[in-house]
Amino acid sequence: MASTPDHDSPESPEDTGASAASAESGGSEQPTTADAGASTSADESVTADDSASAEKSPTTDKPAPADESTAGEPRTGDGTADTAGSDASGSDTDEPAAESRGSGYPPALIATAVALPVALVIAVLVAAIMARNMPVEREPLVLGPVPAPAAGSEACATLLPALPADLGEFTKSTLVEPAPPATRAWQRPDGGEPIVLRCGLDRPMEFNRASPIQMVNEVQWFEIPDPDADASTWFAVDRATYIALTIPGGSGPTPLQEVSDTITTNLPAQPLDPGPLPN
Repeated sequence: MASTPDHDSPESPEDTGASAASAESGGSEQPTTADAGASTSADESVTADDSASAEKSPTTDKPAPADESTAGEPRTGDGTADTAGSDASGSDTDEPAAESRGSGYPPALIATAVALPVALVIAVLVAAIMARNMPVEREPLVLGPVPAPAAGSEACATLLPALPADLGEFTKSTLVEPAPPATRAWQRPDGGEPIVLRCGLDRPMEFNRASPIQMVNEVQWFEIPDPDADASTWFAVDRATYIALTIPGGSGPTPLQEVSDTITTNLPAQPLDPGPLPN
């Protein structure tokens, strides 16, 4: 009976191969206990050799130690990537700034440039409206004297204060002193020919029994046209004194109507007193 091989002295790989060949040549014969023990011992020997070999050889996955001179410094590849990323980030940051500088003007200056013309237009419109509403200072009006023997009568003293300040588009004018007694005048805002009222006059020579009379707001008027001056003088002939109202052409009916209303309100009507018919 073969003795079991000592585990402390394993067989060499060649012995293991010989035992395997003997087992194959044996065909169907069962391996002996010695053979089985030898095979087991060989396997253990191979495993131990492999383990020893593995312990002696360094692991290839473990990174090699870094050079002391470059320890702590970033690798060239990583540094390049970081620099590229930083450049890209800086480029993105500069884009809005570049866009904001594209116009070349700050927003406050643009807003001022837009608002200034609008404010100027508004100021011009306001000034035009104010100038339109402000009264125009006209030069005092010079009127020549006309005989008016009844200028100081009670009728004239009653009528003059009651006359309106405006007659249509005509406004009251200032007369140069010494002004004719019992006289009022009105002019357009830009001046021009005036409307003149005179109270206390003598009976006009042209007014006679054959003269045509016109009734305006309950006042009887006698008209004397003046083609040379493009004006007409209307005489109120049915009051206590004769009242003359000279109106330039193109003034419309308003001045005559408003003066007629004032006369009707303040002076009672009187019978007519025309002159004799001419020979």
